[in-house]
Amino acid sequence: MSVEIGLGFREATIDDLPELIALFANDAVGGHGDTTDASALPDYERAFAAISDSPNNRLLVGVINREVVATAQITFITSLTGRGRKRMAIEAVQTRADMRGQGIGAQLINYCLQIGRDHDVSLVQLTSSNQRPDAHRFYERLGFEKSHAGFKLSLKAAPAST
Repeated sequence: MSVEIGLGFREATIDDLPELIALFANDAVGGHGDTTDASALPDYERAFAAISDSPNNRLLVGVINREVVATAQITFITSLTGRGRKRMAIEAVQTRADMRGQGIGAQLINYCLQIGRDHDVSLVQLTSSNQRPDAHRFYERLGFEKSHAGFKLSLKAAPAST
């Protein structure tokens, strides 16, 4: 099943923050400590402001009937490698649990890719947790290839999940 009628994409606004927080807090695999607890709201507001203020970041939402049903963040990266080519990273991709399997995620990724083309990006990269084999198949169906190993090192513990 594919959702097309009524699905639109736009940049997130501060008014979307409660729905975005709920999307991330509902992600059992993420393990990022996301929570809808009101005490965490200032952290999310600071992060939203930093993303919004950065010319190299865009926080996108997929919307149906004014409800946020999906999100992704894109970051433009200029590197000296590749003779200064511009890259784009796609992060924090989420589709609301009750809306999965309807083609929303694919349309969101394609929207991100079009933004990349519009900004003369030569390479798009993303990471996905090893615990998400379904997501890996999804990205491969969209043309992404597993080409590198990813590594992480936590420098500061994330806030405890509530």
